[in-house]
Amino acid sequence: AMVLVVVMGVSGSGKTTVGSRLAEKLGWKFYDADDYHPLENKKKMEKGMPLNDEDRIPWLCALHDILRREDTSRQNTILACSALKKMYRCVLISGASAIESNQPLQPGENPALKILFVHLDGPKDIIASRLEKRRGHFMPLELLKSQFDTLEPPSAPENFITVSLEKSLPEILLQIENAIL
Repeated sequence: AMVLVVVMGVSGSGKTTVGSRLAEKLGWKFYDADDYHPLENKKKMEKGMPLNDEDRIPWLCALHDILRREDTSRQNTILACSALKKMYRCVLISGASAIESNQPLQPGENPALKILFVHLDGPKDIIASRLEKRRGHFMPLELLKSQFDTLEPPSAPENFITVSLEKSLPEILLQIENAIL
C-alpha cells in the first residue's frame, strides 16, 4: 500500500528532523513544506507577522499537488508541514476543493488522498528553548504563541497519531514506523 505521511506541529517541534530522518531510514521521498513558501510569506514571517489563511491556502494547494503527484506515481512520501488547522489538513488531502465546498470530510466519505498525519506534540517551553537555539531560520520565537493559538490538534475521524516530542529521536521514529507498517 502507498503511504503519504505528513509530520505536523508548531514551528520548532522537530518536523524537518523527524521527517527527513524517517524518509532516510525507510528510503522514501522527503519534502519540507517550508521550501515551498512563496517569498512574500517568508518575508512576512521574518518581520514577525503570522501568516493568515490567505497566505497559507495557495501554499497548501501547491503541497497537495506534490502529494497527489507522488501518490499517482506510487511513491511513498513524507512531508514536513505545520498543518496547524483542520482546514489546512483538509486542503492537503483534497486540494482547493476543500475550500470551495467548505465542508469537512464526513466519516465514510472517500478522501482524495489517504494521508497519515503525525502530530509532534509537546510543552511550549521545550519548543521555545529549541527555537532559541536555531540559527538562520525565518521563524522568530515571537511567532510561536501565534502558532499555538492557531493549532487545532487532529481528532477523530482524522487519520492521525500523536507523538510526544519529548521522546528520543529513535523512539519517535520507531513509534511512527509502527503506525505506518
